[in-house]
Amino acid sequence: MTPLHRIVPLAAAATLLAGCSGASADDTSSAAQAAAVEPTEVTVVLDWTPNTNHSGLYLALANGWYEDAGLDVTVLEPGETSGSQLVASGQADFTYTVAEGLLPARAAGADLVSVATVIEHNTSSLLSLSEDGIERPRDLEGKRYGSYESDLEKAIISSLVACDGGDPSKVEFTPLVSDDFRIGLTEDQFDAAWVFDAWDTVRLGEVDGLDVNTLAFRDYFECIPDWYTPLIATSAATIESDPATVRAFVETTARGYEAAMEDPQAAADALMDAAPELDRELVEASAAWLADQYASSPSTWGVQSGDTWSEFSTWLADGGMLDGDPGVDEAWTNEFLPGDA
Repeated sequence: MTPLHRIVPLAAAATLLAGCSGASADDTSSAAQAAAVEPTEVTVVLDWTPNTNHSGLYLALANGWYEDAGLDVTVLEPGETSGSQLVASGQADFTYTVAEGLLPARAAGADLVSVATVIEHNTSSLLSLSEDGIERPRDLEGKRYGSYESDLEKAIISSLVACDGGDPSKVEFTPLVSDDFRIGLTEDQFDAAWVFDAWDTVRLGEVDGLDVNTLAFRDYFECIPDWYTPLIATSAATIESDPATVRAFVETTARGYEAAMEDPQAAADALMDAAPELDRELVEASAAWLADQYASSPSTWGVQSGDTWSEFSTWLADGGMLDGDPGVDEAWTNEFLPGDA
């Protein structure tokens, strides 16, 4: 990942205005008029390097829609300090993050609020080579799962296998050497891994041409909960102090994702312009796949469900993965989305 390259000082505008205190009345009037149209600087931190989960953001930037909304948006890639930490400490305005990170952070005292989900439902899967015969969760018995060694994935695998009548203790957890799943699978380092369909499944299946099989989490919501990954968050302090900027950013970002759903090629082009090092074939295929997954319809992009948040929070707590009360009802809001969301 690329380190953080710029953080806009949030006090910069105040410093500039303070420097005008000795100007004449006419100059002061002109400065006030200029300040009235000066764009509001906004920083948004990605959760990873640029990819199609961020297409709506980059499409809105490419079309100048943030400028039209009076915003000067700077996009940062994550470094040693996460976007959630930067937002909670007031050093950034918005961040891409995930529900399994936001809830524990809130329980620990972080001032984070989700203002939109990027994808309506979880699009994770367990991916394997078809030749390994993993057609259903209980087929993981006796297989090696490539693990990040997190409590969440252990709970997910155990729940899926047990729900399908299998024995979770018979699944071998093998630490991942890298996140290059193609190498891990083809060199027999493991038999299955947790991936995101829009990127890894598309890359391995459509681009690399491997014969793969997936167990999509969304097909097993009777066994595990749905949850939002990724989502866009800000702080409660920002919502309270500057709701107009929050609304402008969220509404414009929603416009970007609505456009990405309607024209995935334009979304792919905008992302490639911003990150030309990416594989165009993968980006275009991924953008096309996500166009139907971001939301049920363009007008409902970003909408979150209280039931989804509550059920996931309860599941984390019951599994010993949530220490403290995250205040789940205050962890999310739809109020800044356009329309009647």
